[in-house]
Amino acid sequence: MRIIDIREVTKPIASPIRNAYIDFSKMTTSLVAVVTDVIRDGQRVVGYGFNSNGRYGQGGLIRERFADRILQAAPESLLTEAGDNLDPHRIWAAMMANEKPGGHGERSVAVGTIDMAIWDAVAKIEGKPLFRHLAALHGREADPRVFVYAAGGYYYPGKDNGALRAEMRSYVDRGYTVVKMKIGGASLDEDRRRIEAVLDEIGSQAQLAVDANGRFDLETAIAYAKMLRAYPLFWYEEIGDPLDYALQAAMSEFYDAPMATGENLFSHQDARNLLRYGGMRPDRDYLQFDCALSYGLVEYLRTLEVLRQFGWSPARCIPHGGHQMSLNIAAGLGLGGNESYPDLFQPYGGFPDGVAVQDGHVLMPELPGIGFEGKSDLIAQMHALAR
Repeated sequence: MRIIDIREVTKPIASPIRNAYIDFSKMTTSLVAVVTDVIRDGQRVVGYGFNSNGRYGQGGLIRERFADRILQAAPESLLTEAGDNLDPHRIWAAMMANEKPGGHGERSVAVGTIDMAIWDAVAKIEGKPLFRHLAALHGREADPRVFVYAAGGYYYPGKDNGALRAEMRSYVDRGYTVVKMKIGGASLDEDRRRIEAVLDEIGSQAQLAVDANGRFDLETAIAYAKMLRAYPLFWYEEIGDPLDYALQAAMSEFYDAPMATGENLFSHQDARNLLRYGGMRPDRDYLQFDCALSYGLVEYLRTLEVLRQFGWSPARCIPHGGHQMSLNIAAGLGLGGNESYPDLFQPYGGFPDGVAVQDGHVLMPELPGIGFEGKSDLIAQMHALAR
């Protein structure tokens, strides 16, 4: 049993949308195929992965550093003790050989992308959905029903409040009970009007979360907090720079309702510093670490152990990214849910064909691996890479 090839292609996911910090007009993602020599049901097992939106494709790092380290390792060194499957932890160690600590940045995205494909292959070799494989590994009962919320509400050329209302209405009509919109890319007064328009549209049918994408300095963050606390929001997300733990900690003095952050922290060490110094409150706040951006599930397991040490429940984790990998982790390891992009970043966002949102939840299909084969538009691109 061995990995015979690792392939990468950089694909566009460009869109004219923008948040408070960046636009997505040139956004890309890396699509990876990990090809094995294992045959299941007459087909070669290939694991697939890609990186989340908001960070660009990682083709250079994948091809020039991390893929070759796996391919050059002794095949038996990458297997479980029993030799009956690939071992994601040993493969991760091979990828990270000769890497200095710290400096997580872009390499965490490259490693996380390959790691996703490795876990997809591992679960396919087992013949199980990844969420059931993860639950079995950790002595848990899998819960295939996962909370999801609809992320959108981006700034868009010519998009007025009427269009924003229509977008949010479409999410509620599709079964979502929490919707999210961007703030910080306009004036406070304009954002107030946008928020009130959405709240008027969704009424009691759903809750609204807002996301500043790390835009605010402390003064602006406080001004927004004083405005936002007048509304029944689901959370106030990524208020300032992701590494400004003092700013995040200060916000608890001005905003008593739930806050969320973590999507731009890329290691268990960063997560630990957030919990040490960021003033996050385990009874109400949410953590959004995204395995596809932060060295993959192998590292995410370390992050969950940090949370346990600080008295946090995995149920307070609702990852960024809107991808099926985090859905599987949520169902297998008891996270609080997952982000969802009903219309954006296709074909990478969304769910397998036929999976519908009901009362803010989806029911995981019983597909081997991560379940990419159930999403026809996505698996077509994946199969083209593997061939």
